[in-house]
Amino acid sequence: MSPDPVGIWLIGAWGGVSTTAVVGLAALQHRPASETALVSALPAFRLLDLAEWGRFVVGGHEIRRTGYALEARKLHDESRVFSRELLSGVSGPLDSFDRNVRTGTLLGVGRTIESLASDDARATSGERPREAIERLSADLNAFREAHNLAHVIVVNLASTEPTLDEDLTGLTWQQLSDRLNHNDPLLPASSLYAISAMLAECSYLNFTPSVGSNLPALDELAREQGVLHMGRDGKTGETLLKSVLAPMFAARNLKVLSWVGHNIFGNMDARVLDDPVNKASKARSKDHLLTEILGYKPQTLVSIEFIESLADWKTAWDHIHFEGFLGTQMTMQFIWQGCDSLLAAPLVLDLVRFTEREWRRGTSGVMTHLASFFKSPMGEHIPPEFGRQFELLLAWAAEAAGKSPDG
Repeated sequence: MSPDPVGIWLIGAWGGVSTTAVVGLAALQHRPASETALVSALPAFRLLDLAEWGRFVVGGHEIRRTGYALEARKLHDESRVFSRELLSGVSGPLDSFDRNVRTGTLLGVGRTIESLASDDARATSGERPREAIERLSADLNAFREAHNLAHVIVVNLASTEPTLDEDLTGLTWQQLSDRLNHNDPLLPASSLYAISAMLAECSYLNFTPSVGSNLPALDELAREQGVLHMGRDGKTGETLLKSVLAPMFAARNLKVLSWVGHNIFGNMDARVLDDPVNKASKARSKDHLLTEILGYKPQTLVSIEFIESLADWKTAWDHIHFEGFLGTQMTMQFIWQGCDSLLAAPLVLDLVRFTEREWRRGTSGVMTHLASFFKSPMGEHIPPEFGRQFELLLAWAAEAAGKSPDG
């Protein structure tokens, strides 16, 4: 395995999930830290020759002015996560990672996300899409050169954007590229970041419900550039449970009549999702799974509400009404409570390690073997059930471990 460092470039660099992932990475690098909740630490992946934690360097794009230490202290004070001892022990690495964060773009982010931006981010709002892409790509190339990085993996952890106003699925990369010179933003920021990453020969992961690289034109660009990409929307809580429980109902031939889920939380992502325009993308990502697994569509309702006092803690109440033998109707209910960023952050680190390993194999395009990490995984013929998706990851690991580290 190459001893050169590997870059992790976070979009939404100082957000809750990014900050938690970076605190976790710094803890793994500089002090004894448990690998609980890290999928890549499971015995099934020990033969993969995954990159050691100490090889990773963090940078990113952000539209606000803050810093990792400040955001981590907010999480500690408001959500009772991280110990003061832990934060004190990683302050040096957090400061060094702060120095690698650059100003992101506001093109196509929507009014709610734009309202959070600092003055230096607002100063870029007059850019054309092509100009923004060139600036963002230059930041990635400078990061790679400054730290002598073997590879850079871009991870979108920004807040959920509004849905696209136009259907772009029929465009080729050349057609889409030709339109990037216009003043019309055309694409959301997540897709501009994806293009920037691909043109800079970086891998791209979209942990959000936003479009990102989920367009045929961008998969064409990825293959043309020889880079990897995957998304969308990290599967961390309620939807994870749906993808495990719904197959049980299907296997026992129990008819689900309705499935209602109410979600409440109070972090910045929830604040953005309080805007109905942004919420529509998230609700759609959470609601399609049941029909795919059951083979029919029960009545469903997914609500997402911003309750500021909860900070980073999320609660989901689910009510499942189903029909059993001889038409008897029964009910199952569950409550899922977890710290939103702490559920997501380890998966981000796992995705980076698995992506870096696949990059060493020299492949390109959509990484379908990472489907189990996402609510709406990209790629064709992806099974919706979590267990079957995880089997894809295990099969990939067995194949990758059977080859040399250089592929």
